[in-house]
Amino acid sequence: MFQKARIKLTAWYLLIIMFISISFSLVIFQLINTEVTRFAQSQHIRNQLRSPVFPPPPIDTDLLNEIRRRITNSLLFLNGSIFVISGGLSYFLAGKTLRPIKDMVEEQNQFVSDSSHEIRTPLTSLKSAFEVNLRDPDLNIKQARNLISESIVEVNKLQSLSDQLLLLAQYQKPNNYIKFENVFLKKTILQSVSQVKPLAKIKNIQLKVKVHDYKINANPHNLKELFTILLDNAIKYTPNNKVVQIETRKTDRSILIIVKDQGIGIDKKDLPHIFDRFYRADSARSKQGKNGFGLGLSIAQKIVRQHRGDIKVESVPQKGSIFTVHLPLK
Repeated sequence: MFQKARIKLTAWYLLIIMFISISFSLVIFQLINTEVTRFAQSQHIRNQLRSPVFPPPPIDTDLLNEIRRRITNSLLFLNGSIFVISGGLSYFLAGKTLRPIKDMVEEQNQFVSDSSHEIRTPLTSLKSAFEVNLRDPDLNIKQARNLISESIVEVNKLQSLSDQLLLLAQYQKPNNYIKFENVFLKKTILQSVSQVKPLAKIKNIQLKVKVHDYKINANPHNLKELFTILLDNAIKYTPNNKVVQIETRKTDRSILIIVKDQGIGIDKKDLPHIFDRFYRADSARSKQGKNGFGLGLSIAQKIVRQHRGDIKVESVPQKGSIFTVHLPLK
């Protein structure tokens, strides 16, 4: 599809360039022809004035025609060269022009494909469970209740996935308007800590908060979402009775927010891909089964980029991970 579009766009570029080139060539030919004819006539008149007794020879039309022929050949060669060169450049420029559109469409198609795959899994599980139990003539109330409970779990997964997909789609909008305001970082981080405390309490994980009350220009809702994702991941992949820590530091140009955990860590081969949509490291899959969808860190990265910041990760398997967010002061 894009190859055909590229060829069509190249043809349009080439048509415009050649129209301009041929138009200029016709104008140039007409100007040169007029000047050559005028020059020949003026020379003939001068010769008549110099020798009124002996009339000069008539204007050499063969010479004028030869000059016109050479000019025409030169302009044809020039336009042919322009056609070849501009054809190659037009094809290259068409490719560059269509590249962002192609990347966007491919990313959208991949997004739809990945989303469909993730949605299909709980739907298939629900469908299979219902079909099996409907065929059971001896299905009792207790079994029906168990079926409903299991179905609710799968529905919750679907709801969680749809919420994350909508959130990710929102952050991926190219012209998504974000309202920035002065935000006190400590307040936003404490709100995120409060949100993940129930999960930490279940696993008896200690949350250490070492944050200073820096003020930055940001979107408070998005920042809260960012810190919640990082803290939730840290708690989720940290064994019971361990420590998760969040702290802040200030440099000349940015604020650093550091989230440390004592969890399962990330293998070196997985580190380059952890911010990709739907990517889950092998260690995460074995730890979490199918509870995660691999969207959290992708959303976190989108939020950081919206704030013109950067996010990095260091990790050692079985020892823990350190996520560092750099947010510019201005």
